[in-house]
Amino acid sequence: MARSNALRPVVKMRSAAGTGTTYVTRKNRRNDPDRMVLRKYDPAVRQHVEFREER
Repeated sequence: MARSNALRPVVKMRSAAGTGTTYVTRKNRRNDPDRMVLRKYDPAVRQHVEFREER
């Protein structure tokens, strides 16, 4: 059974390094109404880079 909670949607995070690497996470719209930016590991460049929320 899939979750369909509108308050905590699934968002795709795309690498700012331009490699096309993505992470999938959930966010709380009430606490973070703007687009999220997280620093995560990109295996294509073997570094931690910024991942920005994509819609």
